[in-house]
Amino acid sequence: MTSETEAVATPTELVIRPRKVRRVAPVLAVALVAVFVVVGVLLGDTPTGAYFRVADQIAMAGIGLALAAAAMLFTRPRLRADAEGVEVRNIVVTHRFPWALVQEVNFPDGSSWARLELPEDEYVSVMAIQSTDSEHAVKAMRELRAMHARYGTPAPRPKQDEQ
Repeated sequence: MTSETEAVATPTELVIRPRKVRRVAPVLAVALVAVFVVVGVLLGDTPTGAYFRVADQIAMAGIGLALAAAAMLFTRPRLRADAEGVEVRNIVVTHRFPWALVQEVNFPDGSSWARLELPEDEYVSVMAIQSTDSEHAVKAMRELRAMHARYGTPAPRPKQDEQ
């Protein structure tokens, strides 16, 4: 498998990662580090009357590195689905759900990313399928819905009250 492959479908496994954010985040990270390093260097020569030490300049570069690391967290989202269930890794947290818990896979109008509908009106956002990825997101939703149809259990229909 090459690194260019973003969505891999096999009969038993599906792996989806966002595309656009994985191209934009590294550029943003480099820009943040560059800007904060330049600001740190220029801090030593300010005519404002404030006195900045070398530690302040290093701290500015450190802030740039911390912000760059935070920007790179947006490249982490991934969805992995197989016959047993679906694993959703968003920016920080990873959840694994058996197909029996997933009632529906949808992409609400106006939403930035897809979501898994769970029992009792709960849901989990799937940041790996983002609206900014256009056709890649459409293809990913089709593949994920096909896996849900194959391995998931049909959602129970609401009971009508007898009166």
